[in-house]
Amino acid sequence: MTRKRTALLCATALLLSSAPLLAAGTAAPASAAARRGPDCAASPTPTGGTARAVLDLVEKDRRDLKLRAVVARVTEHGRDVWTGAVGPSMTGVPARPDMRFRTGSVGIAFMGTILLQLVDEKQVRLDDRISRWLPEIPHAREITLRELADTTSGFRDYVTDAGFDKELEAHPFRHWAPKDVLAFAHLDRKLLYRPGKNFSYSHANFVLLGEALERITHTRLDHLLEQRIYRPLRLRATSNSYTPDIPAPVLHAFTSERGTYEESTFWNPSWTTAPGAVITQNICDLARAGAGIGSGRTLSAKGYRTLLDPGTIGLGTPCPPGDCLPQTKAVHYGTSVLVVNGWVVQNPSFSGYAAVMAYLPKKDVSIAVSVTYSPTADQSVQNLGNNIAKDLSHLLVPNQPLA
Repeated sequence: MTRKRTALLCATALLLSSAPLLAAGTAAPASAAARRGPDCAASPTPTGGTARAVLDLVEKDRRDLKLRAVVARVTEHGRDVWTGAVGPSMTGVPARPDMRFRTGSVGIAFMGTILLQLVDEKQVRLDDRISRWLPEIPHAREITLRELADTTSGFRDYVTDAGFDKELEAHPFRHWAPKDVLAFAHLDRKLLYRPGKNFSYSHANFVLLGEALERITHTRLDHLLEQRIYRPLRLRATSNSYTPDIPAPVLHAFTSERGTYEESTFWNPSWTTAPGAVITQNICDLARAGAGIGSGRTLSAKGYRTLLDPGTIGLGTPCPPGDCLPQTKAVHYGTSVLVVNGWVVQNPSFSGYAAVMAYLPKKDVSIAVSVTYSPTADQSVQNLGNNIAKDLSHLLVPNQPLA
């Protein structure tokens, strides 16, 4: 199995007690999970100008990359430049902008933002040790909230564990509780490096961050996201599910990663991040989320600066097993987001789904892309949505592209 399964593998992105944590039970879906927002409509077919150029580029990239469907939205200063979809969701069913798809690591950006809100409100400090809320976790006295959110804790990534990969490939419909995935992160082993002194991406950090946020606020994570992110940013078609269900209408996904081209729409995503933040969105909400998170709309000025650089720049020296990545001013991980040439980015990828949200604060430009794969698409590439987002950025902001 390849690493295409991951909710976010940062290496690819940079190339661009009776604690609830240990309980295996699942909660009922929140009522918000089934709600329908206003339609996310396609733009009128453009005859010229920037909108036509965007559509032409999307159509060309879909052909060149051999994608099944591409759904995209571009906005500038909050105004629609072009919104639309090309290709089929299923045979005989055209993709539409209002269709929902999985956007795993976007929920990670939401969790990091909530943590910074709590810091703004003086409920916590970034450098508080996680032992205050997660005393049962190994190394909890060594690791801070900051180091979970900027993934500098030194914990291993369970997604890169061969045993986890084998189990996931064999049982794509399995439900995973936090204790199940964390077992493959081997938290009790020696840390990869001293916390805060290096950088390596680990999904385990965000499973733990979600639990910490719940214990800090005494609020379930899906409710926290609703209160602190969805409502303020007007994300009406964004929701968590504790099951593989996706609210209709659904953009269907297909993958060849198990050797046979097959539908993967309802493979279980419970392993991807903290329960309560396993989200789906449509393309309009993905673009709104990019602009809202990327502009720091719900944060203080200080909190926003920390979002963009919590202290990761300059980290990233080699470490076993080779997962440490150089963090530069141009390309680095912030507080649960990527910063690439001034763009604030998340690029989720999950079993046939791939998406990108990218926002450039300097120009107030938001790019959102979601793609699905045909049998001939090159799925050795982590996220082909990145290619389209990069090409769109060159078109829209040629002097500051997403590269």
